Amino acid sequence: MKKNSVLAWSIVVALGGFLFGFDTAVISGAEKSIQQYWNLSVFEHGLTISIALIGTVIGSLLGSRPSDKFGRKNTLYFVAVVYLLSSLGTAMADNWYVFLVFRFLGGLGVGTSSVTAPIYISEISPADRRGRLVGLFQFNVVLGILISYLSNYLISQGGESSWRWMLGVQAAPSLVFLILIKFIPESPRWLILKKGATEKALAILRIINPLNCEEELASIKRSETKLGESSKSSESLFSGQYSKPVIFAVLFAFFNQVSGINAIIYYAPRIFEMAGLGAHSSLLSTVGIGLINFAFTLLALNFIDKVGRRVLMLIGSFGLIASLFLVAFTFYTERFSGMAIPIYMMVFIAFFAFSQGAVIWVFISEIFPNQVRAKGQTLGSSTHWVMAALVAFYFPYFAETFGGAATFSFFGAMMVLQLLFVWRFMPETKGKSLESIGDNIVLH
Repeated sequence: MKKNSVLAWSIVVALGGFLFGFDTAVISGAEKSIQQYWNLSVFEHGLTISIALIGTVIGSLLGSRPSDKFGRKNTLYFVAVVYLLSSLGTAMADNWYVFLVFRFLGGLGVGTSSVTAPIYISEISPADRRGRLVGLFQFNVVLGILISYLSNYLISQGGESSWRWMLGVQAAPSLVFLILIKFIPESPRWLILKKGATEKALAILRIINPLNCEEELASIKRSETKLGESSKSSESLFSGQYSKPVIFAVLFAFFNQVSGINAIIYYAPRIFEMAGLGAHSSLLSTVGIGLINFAFTLLALNFIDKVGRRVLMLIGSFGLIASLFLVAFTFYTERFSGMAIPIYMMVFIAFFAFSQGAVIWVFISEIFPNQVRAKGQTLGSSTHWVMAALVAFYFPYFAETFGGAATFSFFGAMMVLQLLFVWRFMPETKGKSLESIGDNIVLH
């Protein structure tokens, strides 16, 4: 029962990932209708697509503050309310500026969620199951993407105002998320380190780890003194002692986005049309991408605690390199007959989901010590979203100016650099307590 309590809490918080994925991808089915509805210029259209990502960057940059000050649980309440308002606001917007405000608000929710949800799950998870449980967040992200693609495809048959329904249906899961948060406890590590509420934290640790709860409590307290004897300097992420996890988080998030993943998620129908598919077939092909993403994320969750984060990243890097250069070669030769581009894209999505997609939020949530975990997650998450915004904003320009061959060759070259980073520098974190990972990375 207690084991299932941790799983239930993780599933509730991971629902924030579902809304994250849905909100991120739902615009792909509505973007052309929105452009026509308000007769947007190329710049205005680019801003409409990227405004949520600008909000996401700001949300991720500020995410550690409410998470540290008000607690992980209260911050998740804020996220749920923001998702609810954003979905209703964008669906009912009567002018473009109002639409932008509510899309921006949804982005704030995504950014804050990408900081707070992985931290919360990592802090309540036993070490031997942490990869799978934090991975539930990413699993729900891709489930949200898949459901948004399916929803877009079904709703697209409903006439010219169907884009409003595409955006508005998100209100239902947002309301469910808001209600369920009431039933989860606060993070015991936050209670100890930020509030000094040892007894309350111990009661939660007894549910999480009944056999070793006292030892875990002592370990959390010990990590506070070991890494923070000068507690003021330990609070600064850039004090020097945290340089290793800082570098790992920034590089990991950077490589995640220069793989081209968000260009494909946001512009999949447009890429398929570039490769000669009709509009209806292009929209249907995005459902295939969503299914592959979902299936291989699920597969990765079964391996992440067995073979480790680093092995998944090595396997994935090779697959990403091969698939991206195959896409580039197809654009270069212009042999668009058949389904070559969609197939290569689906291979890319499979390897991404099995590696970077499943590992990123787990790895970044593990590598920082307790005192600065929220700030470290904020750094990794904001780097991820700054790069996502840049890729989403500039992809149409680069694809049109330089063509598909050069654009996808660039993404492939970046994955070669990722392979070198993983092979030479990435540490393995599977099966270790958060405190021992912090010690190993920071103190050695």
